[in-house]
Amino acid sequence: MSMDEKLKYSLLRGELVDSQSVWTRHEKRVWFLTLITGTLMLYSTRTSMPLLIPAVAAEQKWSKTDSGTVLSSFFWGYTLTQVVGGYFSDRFGGQRVILFAAIGWSLITFFMPNIIWSSNAIKVYSIPFIVTIRIINGAFQGVHFPSMISLTSQNLCSNERTSFFGLLTAGSALGTLLTGSLGSFVLDYFGWPYVFRVIGFLGISWALMLRYYTMAGERGRIINVSAPSRLCANKQISDNVPWLRYFRKLSFWACVLTHACEMNCFFVLLSWLPTYFHDGFPHAKVWVVNMIPWLALPPCTLFARFLTGRLLAREWSTSAVRKIIQSCCFASQNLALFIMARTSDFHTALICMTVIIGGTGFHNNAVTVNPQDLAPSHSGSVFGLMNTVGAVPGFLGVYLAGHILEITQSWPIVFSTAAAINLVGWVIFVVFGSAEAIV
Repeated sequence: MSMDEKLKYSLLRGELVDSQSVWTRHEKRVWFLTLITGTLMLYSTRTSMPLLIPAVAAEQKWSKTDSGTVLSSFFWGYTLTQVVGGYFSDRFGGQRVILFAAIGWSLITFFMPNIIWSSNAIKVYSIPFIVTIRIINGAFQGVHFPSMISLTSQNLCSNERTSFFGLLTAGSALGTLLTGSLGSFVLDYFGWPYVFRVIGFLGISWALMLRYYTMAGERGRIINVSAPSRLCANKQISDNVPWLRYFRKLSFWACVLTHACEMNCFFVLLSWLPTYFHDGFPHAKVWVVNMIPWLALPPCTLFARFLTGRLLAREWSTSAVRKIIQSCCFASQNLALFIMARTSDFHTALICMTVIIGGTGFHNNAVTVNPQDLAPSHSGSVFGLMNTVGAVPGFLGVYLAGHILEITQSWPIVFSTAAAINLVGWVIFVVFGSAEAIV
């Protein structure tokens, strides 16, 4: 952000400290609605391929390994831009990074049918070509959450950041619900290409709203030049991230590794859930299996936020609260995974999947917001690194699940593996996790 732009903030604000927010109440509402809608659209485009993979694979004659490769390739790109996205957001403003990326992932989604059809002209390289485009798509989407956490950290006071960002993560469930409902309807009546078109168009529309409404509203604001706000201070502090100080702390690695363990479970189910129900329960309605599980995430996120607030109000330490909330996530998910690996009943499987997705709402109020505890001045960069490591199970776990299914046709092995990895993350965070600021 240039000095000319900084001069556009209000001289009437006075000196801001970390107990005060840069955003006004009205701006908080506007940015909250904008960012949660953006997260909604992000996940709607992200989950469009998992929803459509059975139909696309049948038409293109892809094997399970091919499908797993296409699904997992998104996360190859997703890992590339996490740290870079957080770094540039800390320095130049998360809103600019979010806008640039949104244009990219929306256009790729809109033109995905053309990409798939054109790949048929290069038969030997058909899958590698689609994989390359999916990697680029993942790279665009990889900057969203680091940029968003950087933006909120720079503009909100310390006691507002966790709840604000935690609520924004509920947009992931809303986006998946949009794909499961609207996407399933369009798929049934118009075919899979139109699902990409509709969701891609909605993403482009949101990017235009961000640029010409939300971001335009900041032009009339200026800062107090004699007493720079935390926004400017963060820009100076964030130029050089003291990575060695973070790397030396076990609490940092506990946050990173626990996030990776939970993301393995989440990404595997996010990518393979439609295929699981399609293969195991072919007569089940598509919209039911793609909507019901995700209905649990928003209320679980709100409940976890409420529980966090109540425990903190009773003067529990933030570290203890983070561990309790994260334990609720892993306990519920592992119980449901244990049952899913042993059931052949559709309703039981649907309830278990709903519990697993709902458990992510507790993770979003614990480990996901932990970078703001550990690194309030470098939250975008630290979150980016955490999400980079967290995305590794995305491509390894999703690909491995496809390979396991190709060889063994065994869903119980997939679920048991996810539960074992969850257990590792649970132990790590309970023993080494903390909410004490490192820098």
